Amino acid sequence: VDKYYSITTVKLRSVLLDFVSQDEMLTPLGRLDKYISSENIFNRQMVARSLLDTLRAISEDERECVSVLERIDRLADDSEPTVRAELMEQIPHIAIFCQENRPSIPFAFSKYLLPIVVRYLSDQNNLVRKTSQAALLVLLEQELMERGDVESLVCPVLVDLTAPDSSDDVKTEAMAIICKVAPMVGRDVTERLFLPRFCEMCCDCRMFHVRKVCAANFGDMCGVVGGEAAEELLLPRFFQLCSDNVWGVRKACAECFMTVSSASSPDVRRTKLSSLFISLISDPSRWVRQAAFQSLGQFISTFAGPCSNTGQYFRDECVLETRTVSNDSVLSADEPCCADADADAQKCLPEETQPSSRAPAQEIPEQELFNSFHYWRTPVPRIAPELELELELEDRRPSAPALDRKQLQELIENLEPHIDDPDDVVPQALLEQYLSMTDPSRAQTVDMEIARHCAFSLPGVALTLGRQNWHCLRDTYETLASDMQWKVRRTLAFSIHELALILGDQLTAAHLVPIFNSFLKDLDEVRIGVLKHLYDFLKLLHQDTRRKYLYQLQEFLVTDNSRNWRFRSELAEQLVLLLELYSAQDVHDYLRPLALCLCTDRVSSVRWTSYRLVSEIIRKLSSAGGEVLSLSEVVGSSGVCLRLSEEECLSLDQFSEHLLPPLLQLASDPVPNVRVLLAKTLRQTLLEREYFLSSVNCQQVALEHTLVALQTDVDKDVKYFASVHPGSTRLNEDAMSTTSSTY
Repeated sequence: VDKYYSITTVKLRSVLLDFVSQDEMLTPLGRLDKYISSENIFNRQMVARSLLDTLRAISEDERECVSVLERIDRLADDSEPTVRAELMEQIPHIAIFCQENRPSIPFAFSKYLLPIVVRYLSDQNNLVRKTSQAALLVLLEQELMERGDVESLVCPVLVDLTAPDSSDDVKTEAMAIICKVAPMVGRDVTERLFLPRFCEMCCDCRMFHVRKVCAANFGDMCGVVGGEAAEELLLPRFFQLCSDNVWGVRKACAECFMTVSSASSPDVRRTKLSSLFISLISDPSRWVRQAAFQSLGQFISTFAGPCSNTGQYFRDECVLETRTVSNDSVLSADEPCCADADADAQKCLPEETQPSSRAPAQEIPEQELFNSFHYWRTPVPRIAPELELELELEDRRPSAPALDRKQLQELIENLEPHIDDPDDVVPQALLEQYLSMTDPSRAQTVDMEIARHCAFSLPGVALTLGRQNWHCLRDTYETLASDMQWKVRRTLAFSIHELALILGDQLTAAHLVPIFNSFLKDLDEVRIGVLKHLYDFLKLLHQDTRRKYLYQLQEFLVTDNSRNWRFRSELAEQLVLLLELYSAQDVHDYLRPLALCLCTDRVSSVRWTSYRLVSEIIRKLSSAGGEVLSLSEVVGSSGVCLRLSEEECLSLDQFSEHLLPPLLQLASDPVPNVRVLLAKTLRQTLLEREYFLSSVNCQQVALEHTLVALQTDVDKDVKYFASVHPGSTRLNEDAMSTTSSTY
């Protein structure tokens, strides 16, 4: 038996070798011809999979490329669905290749490949159809198809597939692909070819799957069409879908409500969509209510209005400002009232006290004077005060009496109750529903995660209402900040800096700082949200308030899990940013100890981030005339010296005097990796500078002796990097790889 087995094995090997040798002798085109007509399905699949490699092999010969493309057309007629699906998966890659080699293979895609994609869109096999749809989207995203080809070849086929006589599955798939193609082909093609069929499918009474697809993509379709067509043709269909008998359709409507609202006019949004959304919030189906509450905050944010609207806001210093993009506006953009000239001062006076020649550009009805859409806030107000404004007002012309600070403050206090009433910005019913999301009963009847959804959208709602209506949201925010679920508090922690930017320093100090302080003592999952935006939040606070947090920064070194090294790495990143917020003395007294502690962290990534922190601290201290000697005993690290040398935080004389001696002492360190990094630093950083090679440097002799010692080190890696030419390898990559161990 063993003898027979060995003989059989030898014969089989010889046959396989002959088979392989025969294939190797064939040209790429000959190998393609050999297997494209094979009766073995797997061989034909292999042909489809190797088409791109074949094209690359013969790309320099235009005629052979055309021959391969012709055989692709032949392979597209294969009776086996798996072969056709495999071919379709390769079409986008082949199309990209043809695009890159367009001079050699002109019109390859439109003549040979696109007809296959279009034909497969109506293939009887489900796998082939889905593969062709995915390929079509890739081709459109990569802009490999001419606009004319899409309009004349692809769009008609998609419309035909949604005909009443099509099968339900085909119709659903085609409608889904139409909704994805519409944003890519643009408004004109969509209105002319897709919109009538889309409106028809929204009313398909037989298949709710089609209506569900239409509802799920309704917002995208409104965004493409926009304007009058959306309100006249699409919105009536949207109202029908929101009252559909199938809860899945209504749920899809609730999920896309924000995008539909964004494409609608303010009047339609307030008068029609608001009441429609309230009906979804009170829907009998819990799944619909859940989706509606998740979209509620996003829907409210659309009431902020378009970016072109004029808006005004009051800074904390009581300077009335305005933002506008129109040419005939009363005040210019970003210009403080009474700030520049006599004409500017007259702009602040009531209309009846201004010269008669200054007629308003547009008459506004009295009932519209305090409409929220005339005062919506486009960008978030700047926090930086303009302290010189009060001095400038004293030098203005005496002919027109200017309002002093006290009078302006009284004027603002009298106007605030009448400006941007919350009911004028957002319908009261919507606001009440949003505020009720913190009600414990909602978690039982709607969604256990409803409080987290409320927390997620709160900054957008606050921006829409404005800082003068913060009192409407204050209790809700405090309730969320004390929620038992840490995910809710974590969500607020990640966005508290955005809310502070919206509210301004006074409201932030009064209402957000206590919550911020509570987050500092929370779980690590919550604290990381505060830590990631620590600089963004602290820079918005007054200097005295900001300085109080210097004492609390060291608390970030303590975590619930000591293995959570990313927490300490993020702390080092934030400390680099915080350097600009504090004086050199504060940096020396409070941030320097933290930096030195992080430099000795057992995780490499934390240490390398802290090296940059130390270099920036030394730069700040040296620029302020401070001593760097206090750091010399602990920066005997090649990583720190690398940063200091590369970023030139110190002069070369200071570096040589204070930091080079402890650095050279590392040549006797018992750890080989330390000596390796020292060798790299000396060879690839310091010795590239002429200063360290000249006799001017007092440490030249010691530097040369250290280098010689490293070149004769017992460790071969140390010897290699001490001897290698500085330009032959890069330090940063090698240094990180040398200390690539996490611990």
